[in-house]
Amino acid sequence: MREAEGPRLLIIGGGPAGTAAAIRATTLGARVTLVEKDIVGGAAHLWDCI
Repeated sequence: MREAEGPRLLIIGGGPAGTAAAIRATTLGARVTLVEKDIVGGAAHLWDCI
């Protein structure tokens, strides 16, 4: 028997907001794909942007 699948969600951008959205969506039962071209979580901490 196949398990019930939650909704599928594509998140483009793995910065702080995208990562938080992905985590929250998975806790609500969504199947998440996160696409990021750079560092997941954002790179602001690497470039003294804060």
